[in-house]
Amino acid sequence: MYHPTDVHIGRKMREKRVALGMSQAALAEKLGITFQQVQKYESGANRIGGSRLWDISQVLREPIGYFYEGLREGQAGGQAEEDTLPLSKQTLELARAINSIPEGSVKEEVMQLVKAFARIS
Repeated sequence: MYHPTDVHIGRKMREKRVALGMSQAALAEKLGITFQQVQKYESGANRIGGSRLWDISQVLREPIGYFYEGLREGQAGGQAEEDTLPLSKQTLELARAINSIPEGSVKEEVMQLVKAFARIS
């Protein structure tokens, strides 16, 4: 069983990578590691060391604290909760697409449409 903190950090890493439109291979190349290692980090199978987390934060242009945001007290030692499971690639791509729409009525209408589809599924 993977440690919930490692799963959380890996999830944040994946979310940011996908939001930037970066592949695992591209991130791996910038870090000087294999894409398989990136996969292991993102799943929480491998723990990310401090120096590697620093490198990741530089490539993804986020402060190190970003990777810990949302980690609840007491979560670190327990079982991973449902909301700590990695989001699907499709979900992350949808979020990235919606975020690229300028703020305003069109973006709000798209959000309402997605919510309407979710209710009828």
